Parts: sequence; C-alpha cells; structure tokens
Amino acid sequence: MRAMHVSACIAAIQVRDVSGGTLATLKVRAARAGRSLQGYVRQLPGTGAATLTPEDAAARARAITARSSGSADDVMDATAVIRQARQ
Repeated sequence: MRAMHVSACIAAIQVRDVSGGTLATLKVRAARAGRSLQGYVRQLPGTGAATLTPEDAAARARAITARSSGSADDVMDATAVIRQARQ
C-alpha cells in the first residue's frame, strides 16, 4: 500500500505603503475583535472576496428578472403589502 502525501499551498501577500492612519484603524479593529493584527488582516481577503460587487449583484438581479414572470409593479405591490403588515 502506498502512502499519499497531500500538501496545501498557502499564498503569501505582502502589502506595502500602508498609511499610519490605516494601520492604526486596523490595529483598533483587530483589538476590538479580540484578534491579532495578522489574524484580523488574514480574514479580510476572504470577506472581501465573498462580498458581491455592485456589478455582480446587478447581473444576478438581471438573471433572476429574466427568468421571472412577475413585473416590477408586482414587486412594488408585494413590497407595499409586506411593509403594511409590519406596521
């Protein structure tokens, strides 16, 4: 039986020329989150990558609209009903 070795490739990113104000803000946010600066900054790319850009959101909305039989007026009417029910 052969043993298989699996290795994970982890990328490194170095950011230069970060302003003092930005660094101070990141340090405060890391402290508030109970994390080290490195740990806090490490999660930022994943969070940013998971967030839809306005262009991506618009494309998804267009795709949903294209396969929908409802009109914009139907959506507005449904929204009004929901808002009235909340009051």
